[in-house]
Amino acid sequence: MSRIAKKPIALPKGVEVNAQPESISVKGPKGTLNIVKPAAIELKIEDGNALLSANDPSQIALTGTLRAIVANMVHGVSQGFERKLELVGVGYRAAAQGKDLNLSLGFSHPVVFKAPEGITITTPTQTEIVVAGADKQLVGEVAAKIRGFRPPEPYKGKGVKYSDEVIIRKEAKKA
Repeated sequence: MSRIAKKPIALPKGVEVNAQPESISVKGPKGTLNIVKPAAIELKIEDGNALLSANDPSQIALTGTLRAIVANMVHGVSQGFERKLELVGVGYRAAAQGKDLNLSLGFSHPVVFKAPEGITITTPTQTEIVVAGADKQLVGEVAAKIRGFRPPEPYKGKGVKYSDEVIIRKEAKKA
């Protein structure tokens, strides 16, 4: 069996995991997340831990994947996930207005991004954006969409980049 699937998922206080025959739902202080569960995979809750097992030997790899997803769901509803973005460039700035993010990225028009349900976008400074939420996949997707409006360019490094991203700079043409 998959080594990842054998590892139990520790359930912190305040987190409930409910397993129906076709789905798994995780409920915690930061919200509720659901996922469709294959019929060949079984979820058991024992002593504050969740264990996954495969009834069918062909589903062993899928059991490890599902274990990682459920572990991320438990982490998300208890602590949450966040991605930090930085704006690099003269005149580039961001402002959060309710559920909307207003970006000035050097275009002739401002870019307005509407945050999906379950995501909060904050701007601690004019050049920093923090995307937070309980769903790891959705947080990453929203951060990638914001970065996609003006990805960093390799000559001056201007654009929207992740805070931990390193931009490999190119040398300009020589005469």
